[in-house]
Amino acid sequence: MSYDLAVRQGEEPADNAIAGEVFAQLYDRYIDTDEAVPPSPRISEYVAGLLARWVDLTEDEEDTSPWSTGPLSGEAAGPLIYFPMRYSMAEEASAYAAELAA
Repeated sequence: MSYDLAVRQGEEPADNAIAGEVFAQLYDRYIDTDEAVPPSPRISEYVAGLLARWVDLTEDEEDTSPWSTGPLSGEAAGPLIYFPMRYSMAEEASAYAAELAA
């Protein structure tokens, strides 16, 4: 089982309904497409911050990474990263991910 997290670049939406709409639009445009779109510079920095804390799954020889897929940078496109993490590490990793995003 995994826990999926989405982080996007941009202003905070006014409410949860708008946040859901914005996410759906970004997901359709950048993630659920055959077109490869490189991550924005800010999202690339964000991924680097996550990887400074935990190693990428592709390099995890000691089974300490919370990420469920790798490379983590492959989950980022444009102003969005949508990535799964191990459920057993989701509380710690998502708290750090939210703190880093803020």
